[in-house]
Amino acid sequence: MKAILIPVKTFAESKKRLADHYSAADRAALASALCEDFFRTIAQVKGIDRVFVVSQEPRALAWARDKGWETIVETAQISESHSVDAASHHCAGQGVQALLRLPIDIPLVLPSDIEALFANMRDAPATVIVPSRDGTGTNALLRSPPALFRSHFGPGSFALHLDEAKRCGALLHVMRNPRIELDVDEIDDLRAAAGMVRPDSVTAEWLRSHGFNT
Repeated sequence: MKAILIPVKTFAESKKRLADHYSAADRAALASALCEDFFRTIAQVKGIDRVFVVSQEPRALAWARDKGWETIVETAQISESHSVDAASHHCAGQGVQALLRLPIDIPLVLPSDIEALFANMRDAPATVIVPSRDGTGTNALLRSPPALFRSHFGPGSFALHLDEAKRCGALLHVMRNPRIELDVDEIDDLRAAAGMVRPDSVTAEWLRSHGFNT
């Protein structure tokens, strides 16, 4: 059984690295736009058995339920790694054999990009990792079984996940994909994404309303 796990931070607490440029309300609206667009992309992915959303954010949970996805409602958000690991154990208990964690803030990703990650998965124990654009973060993490090793999302996570994979003897495949690698954290990320997001997306609408050309 193949599944996708999407952790969603509460919108009001999202995108704090953009605080020097945008108000809390603007940042929350950006997070909401990214989430809405990402969910639309995930809904088009083929060959996936289940989708799980782990969050405290009411809108994200409601959107997930509207799509028939399974929700894991958090009472607290300690860290992304904590959320993902707790949810991964839950998914394993539900019979999931291969679980892909993806963030909501990769606005260029296509359904085919996600399908390719599963196509490159080998027999367990195995992992497929896509680093962030600067090569230090982890933008996609596919593990079989789902709780194969601990998560280390945050600064330097790519190297930490490589070490974990090697330590547990997993078959490791590192993929490079420029669309998955572009996540939105800094103002330069917004500039990079502006010219490439779908013009009819909610994220494009946010960008245009904040002075970007899309």
